[in-house]
Amino acid sequence: MAQFSSIDFQMMSRAIDLAKGGVYTTAPNPNVGCVITRNEEVVGEGFHYRAGEPHAEVHALRMAGEQSVGATAYVTLEPCSHYGRTPPCAEGLIKAKVAKVICASQDPNPQVAGRGIKMLRDAGIEVEVGLLEQEALALNPGFIKRMKTGLPYVQLKMAASLDGQTALANGQSQWITSPQARQDVQQWRARSGAILSTSKTVIEDNASLNVRWSELPESIQQRYSQTDLRQPTRVILDRQNKLTPDLKLFHSPGERLVVSEHGEVAMSLNEQQQIDLEATLACLAQQHNINHVWVEAGATLASSLIREQLVDELILYFAPKLMGSDSRGLLGALGLESMTDVIDLNIKDVRQVGKDIRIVASIANKER
Repeated sequence: MAQFSSIDFQMMSRAIDLAKGGVYTTAPNPNVGCVITRNEEVVGEGFHYRAGEPHAEVHALRMAGEQSVGATAYVTLEPCSHYGRTPPCAEGLIKAKVAKVICASQDPNPQVAGRGIKMLRDAGIEVEVGLLEQEALALNPGFIKRMKTGLPYVQLKMAASLDGQTALANGQSQWITSPQARQDVQQWRARSGAILSTSKTVIEDNASLNVRWSELPESIQQRYSQTDLRQPTRVILDRQNKLTPDLKLFHSPGERLVVSEHGEVAMSLNEQQQIDLEATLACLAQQHNINHVWVEAGATLASSLIREQLVDELILYFAPKLMGSDSRGLLGALGLESMTDVIDLNIKDVRQVGKDIRIVASIANKER
């Protein structure tokens, strides 16, 4: 096990902070940061901003110039070893004559993991791996899951009254949560590669399901231009072909993929003659390079995703309101018959957003 110094921790922490600069723009590529030091002083740094543009190491090496000779490079993810839209970063580090590379983590793609490290070591460069690994992995849960499993990272967003109701018996639901909570949702949408919903939800709300620039925090508006900030792909499950061209969905910015018999995503049905959700998610990940799916839909789809263990994280907004059991509940039937089958959650974050409470949780007994 490598022994890392306090300087090493400081520089990798800086690289991780830099990597966060790409969370709204890099997909489907991972968020990566790089810091180059010489004599414990930063001489170059950078992060990956957008797929097809220079990687983090390239930006840092350009800034370092000739000072990269004999330097140490701190990278949050193993430098790539293959030619894509840009040359391999491992080759760039070799040509720059750095003396040492410290990686937070290996590339999660099993077909390439370790190759960049081997290329560097074969060139005589000292390489250490594992510094602040968990913090670095947390930058890219979607990319990592897609590389390892062929499925995207799925976040399910739900909003309800404090007694767990999402709409009155007559269907009225706007607005249960506060404007601040709805603005908070825009940030989550902006981080995702796709927003998944159903034709029922789209038709009932005439929803655009895109990122509303005007509702993003001022800090994001100042850092990113509206044209740089990506619009997630809207993915709509429409088994019964109910979508019509007049809906806002078809007249708002962002790509759309309709999952139906004749849609852009071929519809496959399960034994219950419902859309096969796992096959759909696999298609999004493998054919459309989508790392991260944000789900906004009703109780039926939410329950199906949870029941099939396809949800990685829940984002729950609870408003300080009571609506009663004659209203519509947060979830549909899960088919549980014993308390041993109850779905346990690991609560990761609880905070107040406007008047509402936001809970971020993962499913504790998820097997996937």
